[in-house]
Amino acid sequence: MLIPMEVIGVRVEMPSNQPIVLLKEIDGSRFLPIWVGAVEATAIAFAQQGVEPPRPLTHDLMNNLLELLDATLTAVHMTEIKDGIFYATMLLRDSNGGQLTISARPSDAIALAVRSHSNILATQELLDEIGIEIPQGDGENQEVEKFREFLDQINPEDFVG
Repeated sequence: MLIPMEVIGVRVEMPSNQPIVLLKEIDGSRFLPIWVGAVEATAIAFAQQGVEPPRPLTHDLMNNLLELLDATLTAVHMTEIKDGIFYATMLLRDSNGGQLTISARPSDAIALAVRSHSNILATQELLDEIGIEIPQGDGENQEVEKFREFLDQINPEDFVG
């Protein structure tokens, strides 16, 4: 089963200075933190904020290529974590209605999904394995604060294996 997710934002986890993209269940209270590279974190944050660089970033180029080829990114699936590494697939539809599935790094897939306004979904198994439950109460500010507190207590190694 696939669960619809939304990108809450990008944050730098301290003290490791490692960027994290935070996904949240659209119809739930679980969060999925994914450690990403600095370049990909910037690309995701730029797209979320509507920042248009003077020259296309790699993910802008990918989005432009899809448009030129009359292909559509229909969804990104966060599929699993193995040995602390997240895996994702991108589902594409070509101009003839054919479906393509491409393996991708989650960070690249998310950066492209944000630009193309595509669905981001996570498998039930992945959320059950590493999703973080933050009950919804006093709105998103409380959720974000609880997430910050959570980030202060974990490291990427916590998700290994």
